[in-house]
Amino acid sequence: MRRIDALGIGFGVFVAGGLAYVVLQRVGLDSMEAGIWSQVLLVGGLVGWLLTYALRAAGKKMTYHQQREKYEEAFFKKRLDEIPPEELAKIQAEIEKGE
Repeated sequence: MRRIDALGIGFGVFVAGGLAYVVLQRVGLDSMEAGIWSQVLLVGGLVGWLLTYALRAAGKKMTYHQQREKYEEAFFKKRLDEIPPEELAKIQAEIEKGE
């Protein structure tokens, strides 16, 4: 995520909180209740986002993990392609011998 994206999301959340406050006042709540409920909605959204973040981090479905897996796969594939066929056959024979 780029810095401008994070700023845009932060601004969007700020605007959403203000809109929730105005809508709740128009529905009939006084300013105190509208403020409390708009905060409840924003905190609930934040907690929900944190839960999804924690689940993605625990499941290693983050962009960093995916990029690292692709890099390691490409790195080892390149190294494997650089090994001469005779050396590869020798390594494979050693592995089969060890089993």
